[in-house]
Amino acid sequence: MHVVMLMLRLRLTSRTLKEKRSIVKSVLTRARNRFNVACTEAGLNDQPEDAELAFVTLSQSASHARAQLQELERWLLVERPDVEVTEMLVEEL
Repeated sequence: MHVVMLMLRLRLTSRTLKEKRSIVKSVLTRARNRFNVACTEAGLNDQPEDAELAFVTLSQSASHARAQLQELERWLLVERPDVEVTEMLVEEL
């Protein structure tokens, strides 16, 4: 079994933590439902314009897990044009 993690650092259009929470919650919920991944806000909790999100998936094949997380990143770029990906890290655990 292979565990692969995708860490994304995002630049958001939010000005307050309440606006940020709304954007992050929407992204995480949709990602869970569409890609069946575990996900959370992993850092930058007190910065309204930045977010760090972690997505994790399991698969029999490491290449399949990586492909699924790359598809998640592409989906995010298309689905949420108000969110800019500033850093990305894919890591096998």
